[in-house]
Amino acid sequence: MTHDVLRELGLEDLNPGAHDGLSDLETSGGTAIDSFSPIDGARLAAVTEADDATYEEVMARAEAAFLRWREWPAPKRGEVVREIGNVLRENKAALGRLVTLEMGKILSEGEGEVQEMIDVADFAVGLSRQLYGKSMHSERPSHRMYEQWHPLGNVGIITAFNFPVAVWAWNAMLAAACGDVMVWKPSEITPLTAVAVQKLIRPVVEKHDIPGVFNLVVGHGKTLGERMAADRRFPLISATGSCRMGRRVGEVVAGRLGRTLLELGGNNAIVVREDADLDMTLRAVLFGAVGTAGQRCTTTRRLLVHEKVYDELVSKLVAAYGSVRIGDPLDPQTLMGPLVHDGAVEGMMAALARAKEEGGEVLCGGGRVDRPGQYVEPTIVAANADMKVWKDETFAPILYVFRVRDDAEAIDLHNAVDQGLSSAIFTNDLRAAERFLSAAGSDCGIANVNIGTSGAEIGGAFGGEKDTGGGRESGSDSWKAYMRRQTNTINWGAELPLAQGVRFDL
Repeated sequence: MTHDVLRELGLEDLNPGAHDGLSDLETSGGTAIDSFSPIDGARLAAVTEADDATYEEVMARAEAAFLRWREWPAPKRGEVVREIGNVLRENKAALGRLVTLEMGKILSEGEGEVQEMIDVADFAVGLSRQLYGKSMHSERPSHRMYEQWHPLGNVGIITAFNFPVAVWAWNAMLAAACGDVMVWKPSEITPLTAVAVQKLIRPVVEKHDIPGVFNLVVGHGKTLGERMAADRRFPLISATGSCRMGRRVGEVVAGRLGRTLLELGGNNAIVVREDADLDMTLRAVLFGAVGTAGQRCTTTRRLLVHEKVYDELVSKLVAAYGSVRIGDPLDPQTLMGPLVHDGAVEGMMAALARAKEEGGEVLCGGGRVDRPGQYVEPTIVAANADMKVWKDETFAPILYVFRVRDDAEAIDLHNAVDQGLSSAIFTNDLRAAERFLSAAGSDCGIANVNIGTSGAEIGGAFGGEKDTGGGRESGSDSWKAYMRRQTNTINWGAELPLAQGVRFDL
């Protein structure tokens, strides 16, 4: 089955050999990075890491491509993005299956990730006709003042393993419509899906004769990622990953006065008031906490439940967790697949051991599943405010549940973590909902009412505050991150008046 998917995506040459990962460049050397499936630990293929010469060749191609691409009318660039979206539509099933094979999320989530790519491509096509600037009235007579937006240049895109292709599209489709070129460094854990995307879009690139607009380099974060962050030829580095990684990228890029778009960790919570619809809450928490085996940046990691409904909701959750089907994510009946590697399993077990030491009680789950692969049981831990472990993000299916007395206590606990990505409240009280969405409520970049923390639509800007990095990707006006603003003033009169009434007469 693995060979069938690789063949369908044009990747049969990757198994068992190594590929340069650049689609249309010959590699000049470099070590092979093996890709393994977390489903059973099987080796899928090998991709060659970009060495110094390959990296420089890619950068030279990207810089040359930008000089041409920036001159294309934005709607024409949008046409290229539209064709890429159509290619993804045609290959959704195969690419989604490869995402599942290499990353481990269940098949419906793998295909859903490709659907995100398609959706954001559609968004970017419309955007290509809406890169608006403002017109302002000048204080000087016979003057016109306005602002416009120009392409920024070469955008470095560093993505994480948990969404190995969708986050690239969030950046690349918008950046392409804006007139930028890009160099993509995927996670070294999931390079195969990145090579597949490059292979799929290659016919579109060749049709329009735009080599160097969409580029891929494969390598490790501590070497290649560090090099990209320090490279002044990238006016913008968009990086998705851990807070630790983001702090390092931010420091290096800031040292050269470059821009960053950071999408980092999330320690997301749901507040459940006494008037909440508990059946709706149950479904939202289950998907938010168990989906992708807890490996989403928007995963629900904390549940703050009013004491009047705590016992009822928690008992329902424990029962629901017991019915979660764990196993092969390619099986349509499976609800939770494996963690991505042994290190993730070890991190989960270490967090649970620490939780017990700090006084937490494991209500269900907490163990490994006895089968090949990195399978664990989704876990619920009864927690309290004095514990420390829940303030750290553990990329695994651990849900910490708290008993709270009122909204004030819930908000205090909710905001008591370093990250500020996604949040939600379940309530039928309009005032409570609006309070949660106010400046005195959730401190996150995403705040929902009667919707869970996971599953954001592409139309809204995605991102968070505090240690989550402050970046915004995908919808709304996120396109502005990929462009530079220019203010223009035109004097169409015969005089030269100065602003603010300044006189400078000879």
